[in-house]
Amino acid sequence: MDTMTLKEIQSKLLLWEAAENPLAPLTSSQREAILDLETLIQSDGVSDEDSQESPLSENADTTNVPQVNTMYDFLEFYENLSEQSIKAGDAPYEAYYKQLEDRKNECVSLTDQITATLKNLDKLSDEYNLVSNKTNALHTMSEQLLADQNKLSAIGDNIKQKLHYFTQVEHLSQRLNSPTMSVNSETFFSVLSKIDECLEYMRANNTFKEAHAYTVKYRHLQSRAMSLIRSYVNHVLNMATEQVLAPEEPHDSETMDMAYAVYFGKFQAVAPKLKMVIGEIEKRAEVNEDYASLLSDVQREYAARRQRVAGAPTAGALAAAGGRHARDHCAMLRAACSLLALAVRDECALYAHFFSKSSPALEEYLQSLSNGLYETLRPHIIHINHLETLAELCVILKVEVIEEQVNNDPSLAALGAVARALLQDTQERLVFRAHVHLRADVLHYRAAPGDLAYPDKLEMMQQIALSLQEQSLKRSDSRNSMISDISTTSQEVANINVEAQRRPQASPADLHGMWYPGVRRTLAALSRLYRCLEKRVFQGLAQEAISLCVQSVANAANQISALKTSIDGELFQIKHLLILREQIAPFQVDFVIKETSLDFSNMKNAAYGLIQRPRQIFSLNSNNALLEFLLEGTPMVREHLLDSRKEVDRQLKSCCEMFIKDATEIMVGPLIEFIEKVQTFQPADQLKVQPWATASQIAVIVQEAQRRIKSHLAPIQRSMQLYLANKETEFILFRPIRNNVVGYFVQLEQLLTNSGYSYDDIIIVACPTPEQVSVFISSASLISHNEPVLPYGKKKPTTVIRKPSVTSITEKKEDKPAIASNAATSQT
Repeated sequence: MDTMTLKEIQSKLLLWEAAENPLAPLTSSQREAILDLETLIQSDGVSDEDSQESPLSENADTTNVPQVNTMYDFLEFYENLSEQSIKAGDAPYEAYYKQLEDRKNECVSLTDQITATLKNLDKLSDEYNLVSNKTNALHTMSEQLLADQNKLSAIGDNIKQKLHYFTQVEHLSQRLNSPTMSVNSETFFSVLSKIDECLEYMRANNTFKEAHAYTVKYRHLQSRAMSLIRSYVNHVLNMATEQVLAPEEPHDSETMDMAYAVYFGKFQAVAPKLKMVIGEIEKRAEVNEDYASLLSDVQREYAARRQRVAGAPTAGALAAAGGRHARDHCAMLRAACSLLALAVRDECALYAHFFSKSSPALEEYLQSLSNGLYETLRPHIIHINHLETLAELCVILKVEVIEEQVNNDPSLAALGAVARALLQDTQERLVFRAHVHLRADVLHYRAAPGDLAYPDKLEMMQQIALSLQEQSLKRSDSRNSMISDISTTSQEVANINVEAQRRPQASPADLHGMWYPGVRRTLAALSRLYRCLEKRVFQGLAQEAISLCVQSVANAANQISALKTSIDGELFQIKHLLILREQIAPFQVDFVIKETSLDFSNMKNAAYGLIQRPRQIFSLNSNNALLEFLLEGTPMVREHLLDSRKEVDRQLKSCCEMFIKDATEIMVGPLIEFIEKVQTFQPADQLKVQPWATASQIAVIVQEAQRRIKSHLAPIQRSMQLYLANKETEFILFRPIRNNVVGYFVQLEQLLTNSGYSYDDIIIVACPTPEQVSVFISSASLISHNEPVLPYGKKKPTTVIRKPSVTSITEKKEDKPAIASNAATSQT
């Protein structure tokens, strides 16, 4: 402002709205606002001037205008007049300023008052804090005093509580020794609970002064209480025992049931008197060994009273049951086991009226009752000789007693132990008798003439079966001819029944009654023993039984071979070995046992060495013969596994091979002898000049072989049909025979070719080819099926018996051989 002149300011202000490049151009609305403002100012100026004129005029009228003589006076007048004008314009502001000064003074005064008040408040706060601190200190002291009072009170209560367990001795002793105190009351057990509580407290705080002395006192009180309980229980049990034993004990079996009712009824009547007492003892016995000992004593006393009351009557009842069924051991076993099971259940039910849990004393008592069953039955069991009876007894003990009763009723555990002991004794007796039976009735069985009447008995049974079949067919035909107006469905059913009746019956060799007694007895014994013995025991016994049975069948086969022919004996043995192998198949056990033996071969060699070196027996060096004998001569333990099924298979295989060999020799025996003789002859080129090896002699041998095939093939096949009665088995057994026969003819043909025989010699010999031999054997088989042929070794009777028609081999070749459902279905 100082450096810039008024003109410059005015010139710059004019540039604000210059026509060109204005510095601050105004909008139309701004221009209108300026004009409105200018108008308003002018109006205000006019009014102000008008308002000011009156006072000036008034002043001019009222005030004297100073005299202006000089410039200085005028300037002074003008200055005064300007000051007056300025004062007149600043009058509202001065008034407002004065008002502000007043308000300021009021605020200062108010501030002074507030400061004084704050000082008073600070003083009051200080006084309040002082009072509050004193009050808090007093409150803290009061709380401390109250806490000390509570602590002292708690200490006093604790001391009083602890002293309570020391001051109860006399009080509890007086109550316990009171003559009006009854053991069977709540008061007595509340006293007993208090004694237990005090005693437990003394044990838990054994560091207190005189705690040991008071422990002894409370133990004495507890022992006194237990003595009262024991005396009360014994008194009640003795009273019940005397009531039962007061009348004469009945010995008659008819009054035994009534006596048992009396025995159980008297004890059951006194059970409520002891139930609460024993219940309290059982409750405490779970956590306290002293009460557990007391409970055990009470249980033993109860068992002793029951043994005195029911022991002898139970034994008497078991003996009476054994006397009533002395000849029927199975009925005796059932009656005795039922009687003992009833007694044991009644004892357990009676025991449950007194006690809530079982105990060793009860088990011992029930075991003593059950021992009467063992003592009653064992003398009878060890004298039984029949396998059937022993097997049935094993089944009764194992199934009816142990599985059906003992396993389903935990209270019969004692009976189960005795039943298992009896079962073991019965099984031992059964095994012993089985050994004796197998030795006497199987291995050393002396066959009767009827047992060795093979094949006569088979033919007789077959003839009877054929006659019955014919009679059945005649009755069926006559019945069908009488019914003419039946429906189509009924006719078809009738035809089916007729066809079923016309089917061939089972072979007589497959009938159970036609088996050799040794086989039948062996299988019957095994079937009985299988259900009665353990698997391990049965395996050993079965292995021995099968081995003895195989020996028995072999002995019988040898006797049949001596009485009839070797073919009959071998077929008899094959058939029964097949039966034996099939019948032992259903047993779900391994017929294998381990046999241990001692091998003394080392001892033998060591003994020889000792004898050969007598001078070195007492030698002091390393070559001491006696020491070597002791070290090297120890027998060795060897284990062998014996398999009965494999033994049967080996025996069956050997028998089949023997049968095949014998059948082949019967049909082509001369041919076999000739071939074996040729094979041992040397040199081979001189064979044809030998008199026994000429073409004519060989031709005779060939003709004799063909004649034998024609005459012996049919009887051999008939015997196979009669014994084996199974097409598949017959085919399997006959095939190697056929191959052997064909093979010997092939060997003869090769021998003639390799030994230098001429073509004419071969023509003279007329050795058939393998195809011709096969056709010849087939034709012989056809003749055997179309004509009634007797078994091998049997002469044809004068009266021909009609035989059933059998399907020919040629027809059977088209279909597979049927597998018969009999004992001969197994292949060799």
